[in-house]
Amino acid sequence: MSKIIVIGSSNTDMVIKTNRLPVPGETILGGTFMMNAGGKGANQAVAAVRLGGEVTFVTKTGNDIFGEKAMQQFINEGIDTKYSIKDPVNPSGVALINVDENGENCIVVAPGANGTLSKNEIIDKLFDHDLSDLFLLQLEIPLDTVEYTAKRAAGKGYRVILNPAPASALSDEILRSLYLITPNETEAEILTGIRVHDVSSAEKAALKLNEKGVKNVVITMGATGAYILCGGISKLIPGNSVKAIDTTAAGDVFNGALTVALSEGKTIEDAVHFANKAASISVTRMGAQASAPFRKEINLVTLKNNYST
Repeated sequence: MSKIIVIGSSNTDMVIKTNRLPVPGETILGGTFMMNAGGKGANQAVAAVRLGGEVTFVTKTGNDIFGEKAMQQFINEGIDTKYSIKDPVNPSGVALINVDENGENCIVVAPGANGTLSKNEIIDKLFDHDLSDLFLLQLEIPLDTVEYTAKRAAGKGYRVILNPAPASALSDEILRSLYLITPNETEAEILTGIRVHDVSSAEKAALKLNEKGVKNVVITMGATGAYILCGGISKLIPGNSVKAIDTTAAGDVFNGALTVALSEGKTIEDAVHFANKAASISVTRMGAQASAPFRKEINLVTLKNNYST
């Protein structure tokens, strides 16, 4: 099994679940409040370690109670945090999340220390081949830090996976550094200018990303599943049908699971099947990191599917 380095954000999520999302200027009374560990980088690191990955996580938190609690949680999960950084000035990141009765959400993030994670803090040791073979990145930290890490890791022969969220335009230079990119429909449209709404349009967007230099493309399409373009394979991998109650970290769980499966030598197609199962479990639970399943739960889904056939 290959080791995994995740570099990204850590937030504290403050979640209110209501019957519906408010419109601008509206106040809704009622609902249930929860405070959970979150942040795209942290969510993906936790998902990966729970599913059996050997994970090193690099993040930056504030010198406050949110940061201390987050770091202790990573240690409890079995994540290596020795290369993470404590910011003496800026607070830890916070996300305010509203979730409706259908599991849809709206999110506002105050990045805090995440926004100060500079490329100078990505130390040389992280590019030691004894430490990892796979890098997993997202866009809740400064883009120049992501670009630096992707280009350097690719230059050293690592496989770099980028979950391009939150949505942002990316240079062809960074795209050429990627082994795999995993946008959703909105992110794929921002990257390619092609509106993704079905398999045909997903294929067009994936081909455009391929032309820009990305070796492999997986476009996540919510409950529909994920479209893949890799090694001559162009197809939709269907999702699992479940009743969603909170989709907050589904994409993060998908990416963590995908990376674990690749670290175990699975093909991208098989890895997406695995990631779909993990994500389908996560949306049946509230919370971000709290929703990430353990490996034994994926095995139970496999057994149930085998039995049903």
